Amino acid sequence: MNRFTRVLSLIALIALMVSCNPSKTKNQKLIVFHAGSLSLPMKEMAAAFEKENPGVRVLLESNGSVACARKITDLKQPCDIMASADYKVIDQMLVPAYADWNMAFGLNEMAIVFAPKAKYASEMNGQNWYKLLEKKDVRFGRSDPNADPCGYRAVQCMQLSERYYKNQGLEKTLLNKDNGYIRPKEVDLLALLESNTIDYTFLYRSVAEQHHLKYLVLPDSVNLKNKNLADWYATSSVEINGKKPGEKIAQKGEPMIYSITVLKNAPNKALAEKFVAFLADPQKGKTILEKNGQPCVSPVVVKGFEKLPASLKKLSVKW
Repeated sequence: MNRFTRVLSLIALIALMVSCNPSKTKNQKLIVFHAGSLSLPMKEMAAAFEKENPGVRVLLESNGSVACARKITDLKQPCDIMASADYKVIDQMLVPAYADWNMAFGLNEMAIVFAPKAKYASEMNGQNWYKLLEKKDVRFGRSDPNADPCGYRAVQCMQLSERYYKNQGLEKTLLNKDNGYIRPKEVDLLALLESNTIDYTFLYRSVAEQHHLKYLVLPDSVNLKNKNLADWYATSSVEINGKKPGEKIAQKGEPMIYSITVLKNAPNKALAEKFVAFLADPQKGKTILEKNGQPCVSPVVVKGFEKLPASLKKLSVKW
């Protein structure tokens, strides 16, 4: 075999090796744990990200945000990204042992969402909704405070309502009613609504809009939306289970902020950072979120900004 033939053979071998070994973005999996209220926008975002990155498969796992964090801390399940309905869950349960930074990207508010045939729906308004929930023939649902931020926010909403409407004992009355309709995460309540098993539920406004459900907009004093009412919201507090058996964490009320992080031991960290950049991009992920009724923080703000990779720093500012 002469030199020319050997060179041609080498070129052919290299070409074969390249064809059998796709680029690094091929055949990669990205594992994302996310809040149930992000299910629809995350599904759409994953599809758009996969289209932009051929060969990538985004694996989405939906749970209450607290339950998501416990899958990481207690069950040691592999995960690249966690997106939480409450930034405090990442702060309290993942930073610093499991994550270095926490990026705030979304906002929301509590609402009272109606079943298709909800009793007294035509009568409900911002001044009497709690009186209707108290009625014996009305059933309402909420999610589990120990698994889901929507659950402890529903209780905070009750506490704030007791003072706002000057109705002594309102929180206790509502907490003691209809406990058979508590579910692990807020989106689990949708089936109960659609089947008219319950009449109403405490739910995020974004979820109601995503599923085209009728809902009551609550006053800012109780909906945990208005950043100017942070001090007022902080007068409410709910204890949930902590990291260890018997430990409790006090969750004070505050304006709702969603956040996301990449885990320190992410199986595919580079791709995870690329996905977070996609989410934070005003022309990409943010457009998808807003289309799904999820107001965005603009620009995104980050705790632990100094530890962010350069690709994310240019899309964000320090918290």
